[in-house]
Formats: sequence, structure tokens, C-alpha cells
Amino acid sequence: MDENETQEVKRRDEKIMTSKDTYNEIIINCFRYLGINSLQEAEILSLKEYQVRMKAYQLKKIDREFEMHYQAWVNNQVKATKDVGKKPVPVFKTFKEFYDYEAQVKEIHNPGSYKLSKRMRRLAKLATRANGKEGEDG
Repeated sequence: MDENETQEVKRRDEKIMTSKDTYNEIIINCFRYLGINSLQEAEILSLKEYQVRMKAYQLKKIDREFEMHYQAWVNNQVKATKDVGKKPVPVFKTFKEFYDYEAQVKEIHNPGSYKLSKRMRRLAKLATRANGKEGEDG
């Protein structure tokens, strides 16, 4: 099959979206992703509001993916060990060493604090120490 034939097959396979198809897709997306449960509520959305809500949904999805990946990273860090002599020992002896809940809550109450940034820096520093690279990075 040459390039012209391939292009012709692609054109035949492409579905041309009618305004009815677009309408149905918007209504389905409202029910599926936006938490809208009635046709009337979906129909009164402006196109601008629909687009903004869909973008917000996509950003929430990315946030959930970030949280899952962050959780996987934290799960790995809690298992970190360091060599003491010839014996590997846990980097964190207690849960509080790994995560100080009270300190995190206190930090939130301090004006101008930025929890995630400080926490990420602290965990990165601990990870660097756990991997024995303190002299290189830290």
C-alpha cells in the first residue's frame, strides 16, 4: 500500500464529529468526570465553564498521580538502611524520625511557611545520607 492509499484509508476511518456527537461527548464527560448528575445541570454549563472544569479535572488527576508516586518514593525511603560497621541498620529507628506529625502541624500554623518545599528538602537530604553520598551532595 503506498502513501496515497494509506491516507485514503485514514480519511475513511476518521469519524467526522457532528454537533450532536460533540454535545453527547460533553454531556458524558459532565457525568463521568465532573460530578454532574443531572442532564439539566450539564446543559446549563457554559462552554467556558465546561472547559475550565475539565482542565481542573485533568489537574486533579495529575495531583492524584503525583501523590501515588510520592507514596511509592516514601515507601522506598522508609526501608532505607545505612552501614554501621559491616551491618546495615535502618536509617529511621522510629516513625517520628521519619515523619514528625506534630512538627508538620506546627509548621502549618507559622505564617509564611511552605510545607511541601521544606519537607521535600528534608527527605532528599535524608535520602542522600541513607545512600552514603553525604560528602558529594550535602
